[in-house]
Amino acid sequence: MRLAEIVTAGVLALLSIYLMWKSTELNVGYITGEGPGGGAWPFWLAGIMLICTVMIAINWYRQTSPPSRSDEPLLDGYGKRTLVLVGGGLLGFIALTGIISMYGAMAVFLLYYLRFLGRHTWTLTLILSISIPIGFFFFFEALMRITLPKGMKFTEPFYNILYSIIY
Repeated sequence: MRLAEIVTAGVLALLSIYLMWKSTELNVGYITGEGPGGGAWPFWLAGIMLICTVMIAINWYRQTSPPSRSDEPLLDGYGKRTLVLVGGGLLGFIALTGIISMYGAMAVFLLYYLRFLGRHTWTLTLILSISIPIGFFFFFEALMRITLPKGMKFTEPFYNILYSIIY
């Protein structure tokens, strides 16, 4: 656990620095008459994350947190199995996004996660696996006007039905 804590803090610190640097491509300050610049939120949130990782490193050095005093491994057998099952599901979700769309991949991931990992009933699994992606579709497409990946051409008839509800 001790090694995992400082490695995680280091990785998060590097990610924070990168996000701060990348967000400076936009204005990170206050623009008179407009409000915060486009990079303000990412920059300052990444800055807060960097401060937190520094605090984690200080606690690690001083050995004031329980993980910094522990010699146990980060993951036991159950933790490794869970990481592989959930991580594999997420990789499947990402791989399916370009094929069956963001919403289809979300439905498949929810089906896998709820039924096979969570061992919920088929009724609850199907209700959530169908209603949540459709709810997200209407939220993003109708309310936010943000188009998410629609996958390959064979998914088009399904989306035509949903678009006819919106328009």
